[in-house]
Amino acid sequence: MTGAPLVREVFPDLVRELTALLEAEGEPELAAGARDLRLVADCGCGDGFCQSFRTEPHRAGQPYGPGHRCVPLLPAQGTLILDVVDGRITYVEVLGREPLRDQRA
Repeated sequence: MTGAPLVREVFPDLVRELTALLEAEGEPELAAGARDLRLVADCGCGDGFCQSFRTEPHRAGQPYGPGHRCVPLLPAQGTLILDVVDGRITYVEVLGREPLRDQRA
């Protein structure tokens, strides 16, 4: 996973938004951790409205298990929901938003 790019390098605007929304929701630890998320894999569902991605490895179709919680956020556009396991963001659900633009190029 070390080779996976930092989300802040790929989608810096999204990371700034996540950080601000998490702070507004009273989640300062998650806000701090959002800066170090890695882009491990996209969702892979193929739906045009979905831009979700994994930030930690996880076997498809398997539950996260104990320590899992969902953190719905209130963005100005679309839907942002985080899967958090043991205080770490493992998945960022991004639905119904303008296309994210890869800022590495």
